This record gives sequence, C-alpha cells and structure tokens, in this order.
Amino acid sequence: MTKTHRTEESPISDSTEFAYDDGRPSVGEMQLEDRSALRRVAGLSTELTDVTEVEYRQLRLERVVLVGVWTQGTAAQAESSMAELAALAETAGSEVLEGLVQRRDKPDAATYIGSGKAEELREVVLSTGADTVICDGELTPAQLTALEKVVKVKVIDRTALILDIFAQHATSREGKAQVALAQMEYMLPRLRGWGESMSRQAGGRAGSNGGVGLRGPGETKIETDRRRIRERMAKLRREIKGMKAARDTKRTRRLRSETPSIAIVGYTNAGKSSLLNALTGSGVLVQNALFATLDPTTRRAALDDGREYVLTDTVGFVRHLPTQLIEAFRSTLEEVTDADLLLHVVDGSDPLPTDQIKAVHEVITEVIRENDAAAPPELIVVNKIDAADPVTLTQLRGLLPGASFVSARTGEGIAELRAHLSDVLVRPEIEVSVLLPYNRGDLMARIHSDGQILDSSHEEDGTRVHARVPEALASALVEYSGSA
Repeated sequence: MTKTHRTEESPISDSTEFAYDDGRPSVGEMQLEDRSALRRVAGLSTELTDVTEVEYRQLRLERVVLVGVWTQGTAAQAESSMAELAALAETAGSEVLEGLVQRRDKPDAATYIGSGKAEELREVVLSTGADTVICDGELTPAQLTALEKVVKVKVIDRTALILDIFAQHATSREGKAQVALAQMEYMLPRLRGWGESMSRQAGGRAGSNGGVGLRGPGETKIETDRRRIRERMAKLRREIKGMKAARDTKRTRRLRSETPSIAIVGYTNAGKSSLLNALTGSGVLVQNALFATLDPTTRRAALDDGREYVLTDTVGFVRHLPTQLIEAFRSTLEEVTDADLLLHVVDGSDPLPTDQIKAVHEVITEVIRENDAAAPPELIVVNKIDAADPVTLTQLRGLLPGASFVSARTGEGIAELRAHLSDVLVRPEIEVSVLLPYNRGDLMARIHSDGQILDSSHEEDGTRVHARVPEALASALVEYSGSA
C-alpha cells in the first residue's frame, strides 16, 4: 500500500553537510529513500481462523477501523486523540476507513466498548470491508480475545500499533534490541493458542504408554513458548546493558570535555530532527511521520561567540507512551538527565499544543525521578510557526513568555534561537590572560572548544590570549599566565 508523506526540509547553509557539492545525498535522504521503498502488500486477509499453533501473527495493517472510548476531557481532546491514532495507523502503513468514538464512564471490562457497540462495530467492519480494528487504548488479553470473537477480524490496541511502528523504524543494533524487548514484554501475557496447541507435551500422556520419565502433568505448548520468550528477554536485557555501558562511556567523555550538552526532547513529529539540521547543518532523517527518528543522534555545533556545544536528538514522545517502551529505551532517555539544557520542541501547528507539553513533561519527570537526578533547565521552542494558526501562536506567547518561536523549515527565528542559547548556556567561569607557545596547539584548541576568547594576538614567543575558560582548563593554563 503506497502512502505519500511530505518531506520537511531544513534551510541549508554554506557549511552544511546536508547536501554535497557533487550531488551526493545525505545519510538522512538515503534513509528516507529506503523507507519509502518499503510497501505493505495489499490483499492479505487477517480474518480469524482456527489455528494449531500459538499466535505469533505479525501486524499486517491494511484497511482499518478505529474505535475509541471517551472517558474524560473535552470533545476536542477526544477528536484529537482519534486523529493521532489515525496518523499512527497511517505511519504503520494502513488505510483508515472509519473512526468511532463511544462516550462511557470507563471502558467495558469484557469487550472495551460493550457488547452492543461491539455488534455495531461488526456491522461497520462488514460494510467497509476492513480487516483490522485498532482500539485507542491498551486492552487486556481478555478484552482482545472477546472483541475479536465478536468482530471476527484482527483487533490490536494502541500499544501494539506503536510497537509495530518502532519495529519498522529502528535501524541501530541497540534500537532493534530495545524494540524487540518491548514487544516481548507486551506479547508475554497475550499468548494465545487453539486446539492442539493447548495440549500437554510428553508427560500429558500420564497413565498411558508414555514410558519412564514421560508421566506427569507435562508442559503446555504455551508454557514452553513463554519460557522461551523469557529466556530471549533475559538475553536482550544483557545485550542492552552491554550497549548501555558503551553509551555511558561516550557520554562521560562528552561530560569530561566540559562542552555544553543540549538534549532535544518533544512530542513525536514536532520537528526535532528538522531543528537539529537547522542548528548544526546536519543531514539526519526528516520525515513528516510519527516516530520517524528513534535512534539518538548527536551533532556538534558552535554558538555565535565561538563556543562549541553538542546537540542530541532523542526519541519522540506521545500521549500514553507504552510503559514497555519507556523501560526498553531507558538508556536512550538517560541522555535527558545528563544534559546541561533541555530544548523542548513543541508543534505550534497542533490543535492542542499544551497537551503535547504535558505529555512530554510526564515522561521526563518519570525518567528524572527514576534516575534520582536533578532536572536540567528547559527552553521551550515552538516550531512550525509558518503553519500555525496566528491565534494559537498569540495564546502560546502569553502562556510561554520565555519560549522561542521558530520554523525549522523556513529558517525563521533560528538566528534568534542561537542568540538565546548563547545567553542561556552557562558561560565559562574564570577569566585568564596567557601567552601560549606555538607548540601548545592542544591548549589553544581547548580554549576554542571549551572557553570564550575575548582577545588574541600573535607575538614572537607565542599567542597571547585573553579568554574565559572553565576551572579545569584554567588550572592547566596557570604556568603560562606569568609571562602574559
């Protein structure tokens, strides 16, 4: 099934790496081309039939009907949640045919929407020719089974849908391991089987001619599969732990250099990768789709005063982000706790931007609390102002007085954001005046990267530098201050 997405472009500077002079595409452009070349096959029915093996059905989303339960909030919030579910379904490669919302105090314990509405949903499925129903919530295994028996087609919930998107978009070894672990944690309590798959193995022939060692209750097929999944999960946790050690080493090296670190956080599809490209001239993947970027990307950039800093693009958040993903991506989300500044990107064109801010703050608060760390300072950046409603922007300027308003696509406000970052980031603490010999280029490079040069001149014996530098670098420059 072919779906068309608009690619969001970033302004390109003379020093950018996004496009090469010889016409070679950037890494992000090649990733986008590869992703666009993958299409789901239409015409594969997911009608339920009796099977003899445990259900390991891979999601084959094609023609879907959405259903949600409106338990609280306004009608606009309920419609926004369903619109987001539709965007998630399209990102996964499906075609949305219909969307239904039911007003209830709480979801039905048996079928999520109640038996009467489940029968109505069956009629909608038959009339539209849908082969999948997606529920806007996390269903229990019993609810999934009961609803499937009524609608007679594949039923998945919001959590399974997000996990499927993550599985499609993960590219690094660590990202794939994290997604696989999250999927198995979700799958474990939801294993199902029919017919012979429920029978006992070996020992199930107790009292017959099973032979020595084969008598007794035995182990069901599902129990065997659960044991194998637990073993696989334990192996994945060990692998992720090993990859976390390598990530921590790189992070420690960045912290030791005393180069300011900025973590870009925000709602999915708020334009985090586009902003990273606009600030650093990188060519990371940019796509108008939810969860287009999963693997964290770190790039180095320079402020207007010459100081260097590093930007790390983190995974996007979403309302009701599955707990399995928060657990699996903990090592990635820890980039937030070690940052000197959080660049919180908000989609200004979204109908409910304040709900996005609330959802992101919930996840950040949970990560910081679990790591027992202090919350870094936050700078809110309202992106996509070129596509935002002027009334909404006026309201946001009143609600967020310290925020920056930019458009990563057109470049509007990017220069002001850079100037704002120069003021927000902590300046070097100690002012020094030294005469560095020409053979100490290493110290000169550290002053350029970690400090702020106020004045410099070349003399016969070396370079005379007047600068502000961190305390650790000031200690290394003490021996050259006497000749200044």
